[in-house]
Amino acid sequence: MDRTVPQSDVQGFIRRLPKAELHLHLEGTITPATLVELSVRQDEKPLTLEDAEKLYQFTDFTGFIEAFKAVTRLLSGPEHYELAAWRMCQRLAEQGVVHAEVYISVGVIYMWRNHARGVFEPIFEGLERARERSEKELGLSLYWIFDAVRHFTVPEAERVFKKAAAMRTQYPSIIGIGLGGDERQRGSEPFREMYAEAKAEGLRLTNHAGETTPASAIWEALAIGSERIGHALSAQDDEKLTLELKDRKVPVELNPTSNVRTGNCASFAAHPLRKYFDEGLLVTLNSDDPAFFGSDLENEYLLAATEQGFTQEELRQLAANSITASFLPKEEKKRWLDQIHTTE
Repeated sequence: MDRTVPQSDVQGFIRRLPKAELHLHLEGTITPATLVELSVRQDEKPLTLEDAEKLYQFTDFTGFIEAFKAVTRLLSGPEHYELAAWRMCQRLAEQGVVHAEVYISVGVIYMWRNHARGVFEPIFEGLERARERSEKELGLSLYWIFDAVRHFTVPEAERVFKKAAAMRTQYPSIIGIGLGGDERQRGSEPFREMYAEAKAEGLRLTNHAGETTPASAIWEALAIGSERIGHALSAQDDEKLTLELKDRKVPVELNPTSNVRTGNCASFAAHPLRKYFDEGLLVTLNSDDPAFFGSDLENEYLLAATEQGFTQEELRQLAANSITASFLPKEEKKRWLDQIHTTE
């Protein structure tokens, strides 16, 4: 049986399909056009679109990290973060995304602001205004994940996680913590105690692992209590690990185009998305940093169909997986799963 779906038929179906995005960095959604919009609001000599586009050029993972830093440095006050978040929500809603769990690079904000007291709270209030507006006007629900930068110091990460725990009593939208940054410089083990403390505070635990590192990094992430694994690219090299992920139903947040653009995977067709899916892992599809990688969630689903032969029913399962793997309450999950199963 031919498992491919004609592109003309599948794109509309993908857009209609209710789905969640679980691995998305706020700063990575800021397009060059939005960057110009932000610059016009704050700079005496605003960026041109050509200037902005140059910031997004890179050829490998290290170049991507530098590009991400360059864009983040241009964000300043709460109104800029609010605009960036609102533009992100608009684009998500256009793609049929009904729920997103979005990483905020809190560690980067602290570093760029030289740890000035009281700087982050107004920024977060701007993000919350965008979140509340998106829920009201777009029907899009949003959770925030406070992301530490693992290649900064361990105390810097602790600062981020403690801030998440302190603020979540006032802001239930702060759902969890994560470890981004360069895995090659620091693994997960140094953060074991922090993860245990965050869990005790009711925070959910995510972790980037196996993007630029061997499968051992994923084992390490699991060992400190990580509930979801971002990227997990190198799990394909360890059969025992893939069985472990399957048996424990650990969600994996896959980002195929991201892995291709950072030089960690040869092509979308070569990505282990299909392998993991066929082996029964709880696979979710995500865009990671769509403005940098040139592919949003809708396009990732389309590429799954055109490059890896995912059928309409398999795309439906990917959408269902995204809801199942989310941190939404059970009743919300059931509501969206029912809609997914009846989408035509």
